[in-house]
Amino acid sequence: MGNRAVITTPKKDLALYLHWNGGRDTVEPLLTYCELQGYRPPSCDSYGWARMAQVMGNFFGGALSVGIDRFDRLGDQGDNGVYVIDGWKIVGRIEEELDDDYNVTGWHEFPESREQHEHDFDDMLRSFDEAMPKRLRLGAFLDSIEIPVSELKLGDTVWMREVDGTIRTYPVIGFGTDMVNGADRTGCAYVARYGRNGDYSLNPNNYPHGKTCRIAPRK
Repeated sequence: MGNRAVITTPKKDLALYLHWNGGRDTVEPLLTYCELQGYRPPSCDSYGWARMAQVMGNFFGGALSVGIDRFDRLGDQGDNGVYVIDGWKIVGRIEEELDDDYNVTGWHEFPESREQHEHDFDDMLRSFDEAMPKRLRLGAFLDSIEIPVSELKLGDTVWMREVDGTIRTYPVIGFGTDMVNGADRTGCAYVARYGRNGDYSLNPNNYPHGKTCRIAPRK
């Protein structure tokens, strides 16, 4: 007995096995939580498998309930079938197709009508976080909102990832007016992170990178 599921990638080489909590109402929050942690996904390299197993292992506790194996050895374990993920997104849902004698004849799409929706998404995010070692918990970051970097305002509190993988908040205190480290930062928001004689505009690490960033909810 169990509430099983298998998670794999489009390459279908390795796979993660869940004996419990294999419903979509656990798997989707799991993937989002790993993404919020900044983990590299399994479709990128092997570290993604280890980090995803780490989160589920902390959540389950004990020595069973989660494992990693080759997909051709695991296959479909029943209950919730197979999740195919690319990055940290579900891109496919499949299960084995059986004939009248329960012989495997191929694969078909997992019926949407059988997806589980019992667990609240945000509650699951917090459950994963509470099971992590204290220094690795995301805490208030789970309440953050994602906005385009171009929409940052003075006084916004931006979450920035540190070298050790932790995440801290810094306030937006100004906007660039010139080139910084070979890039035009004119009009780009910067935060009070690394200053020199009170000037924070000259360090490129003070400018949120990417098209979007996460900020504390505005009051």
